[in-house]
Amino acid sequence: MTARIPVGLSTASVYPQPAGAAFDMASDLGYDGVELMVWADPVSQDIRAVDRLSTRSGMPVLAVHAPCLLISQRVWSPDPSERLRRAVEAAGDLGAPTVVLHPPFRWQRKYADGFAELVSSLEAESGIAIAVENMFPVKRPLGRGRSVEMNAFKPSVDPTDVGHANYTLDLSHSAAAHMDALELAKRMGDGLRHVHLADGSGAPKDEHMVPGRGTQPCAELCEMLARGGFDGQVVLEVNTRRAGTADARREMLAEALLFARLHLDWAAEGGAGKARPGLSR
Repeated sequence: MTARIPVGLSTASVYPQPAGAAFDMASDLGYDGVELMVWADPVSQDIRAVDRLSTRSGMPVLAVHAPCLLISQRVWSPDPSERLRRAVEAAGDLGAPTVVLHPPFRWQRKYADGFAELVSSLEAESGIAIAVENMFPVKRPLGRGRSVEMNAFKPSVDPTDVGHANYTLDLSHSAAAHMDALELAKRMGDGLRHVHLADGSGAPKDEHMVPGRGTQPCAELCEMLARGGFDGQVVLEVNTRRAGTADARREMLAEALLFARLHLDWAAEGGAGKARPGLSR
């Protein structure tokens, strides 16, 4: 029997609520665990506090997302190499098999020059997969309603251009980058370790919609993973900031979990004699 792919909830999915709310929500809705986004939330930076949340809720930490957003450039340390090391240590302390990491920004020259070697050496030392994530170009305003698209990451938004042992595939990012997510998954191959399941419309911004509400092949990717023996984690990283109420946020995250489970389980069971599942809203 094929092992069931764990489906987790990113703590970013309850923003602006703190990490504790994500652990409670994941437990209440029946997720398999949590991805810890380390950022401005003080609790997310306190690994002992996170461990207590995990124990209290019964939700294991499936992955640690290193602090590499613009808003978390000084979390733990101003040195990005040290932030990565701390993330790997945190994953080890929490029993998480994976660290999620963005490629270096272009202006982080020293870090970027040694990035691939640092990732490889930390993986070898720790036994933890450091899954480098696909990103997307950003638009730089030029004034008078004009803008230019630019790549903020070195060498590119596609981590397969470098070649790492492990990858994270984010479908909201592939939407914003106008990349074929299924082809990107194939290029990542056996190195695909972690998936941020979310959707996007193709607008040039990071939308993180509930899967099934945008243009990305979320269902097809779930089915590819289930049929291909994927042994990583699928994590719902959904933007609920406009949910309005706690009940509306809960409904969005329940729908996201149902989408993932329907498609992963349908494909794992062979889909024989059954119509492809769908959701109606």
